[in-house]
Amino acid sequence: MKNRFPNRKSPKFTRKQFILLIVLITTGFIIGYSYNLSKDEVKITNNFLQQDESYREELIDQKERNKELMDEVNHLQEQIRDYEKSFASNQNEYEQMVDKAEQIRLLLGQIPAVGEGIKVTLKDGEYNPNTTNPNDYIVHESHIFMVINELRISGAEAISVNGQRLKANSYIRCNGPVITVDGKQYPAPFEIAAVGNSDTLIDSLQMVGGVFDQLLNDQIVVTLEESGKISMPSVNEES
Repeated sequence: MKNRFPNRKSPKFTRKQFILLIVLITTGFIIGYSYNLSKDEVKITNNFLQQDESYREELIDQKERNKELMDEVNHLQEQIRDYEKSFASNQNEYEQMVDKAEQIRLLLGQIPAVGEGIKVTLKDGEYNPNTTNPNDYIVHESHIFMVINELRISGAEAISVNGQRLKANSYIRCNGPVITVDGKQYPAPFEIAAVGNSDTLIDSLQMVGGVFDQLLNDQIVVTLEESGKISMPSVNEES
């Protein structure tokens, strides 16, 4: 069979067309790649922004929580200061109560007494031939009570008579030349010892018109001795 189109030739790409085709394909590839890369960058950026916003919110929450904790710490510290003030006040009150209880126990004779103090000795006056009444110059229980009461008023912590510790309810009676202290008899002279501030006790006894002047007016011989240390047992130890 003869060729019906003897003059038609097969299509051929020229060099320019081939280069143009390569350029177009490369350009399309670059555009597609750039587009996908841009999409990824946008996605990454969005993720970063979302993460950054999340961190910002978390930071804000932490700051608010820190403020709450700081407020709570300040409140607790204020409570501690209040407790310390209350404790200090209660501690002072407690110490005052302990001191008061100690003084009461000393006055009752329930605990031993040791400390500075004084000793007052009372003796009968010298015989006076001009008087026929020996009561005018001998020591009576009223003289002893006079000294004891003045010592207590002046702050004596403990008192004894001829070595016997006095209690709050001690009784003293005079029987002629002897005195009876809580059932025990003691002869003259009568020594009254007191634990307390020596200067205060002496000043109270020697004040003008006071106990010493009254004893001297009653012809009683009085001697006074200051002591740096006087020891007295408790009434329980004596019994």
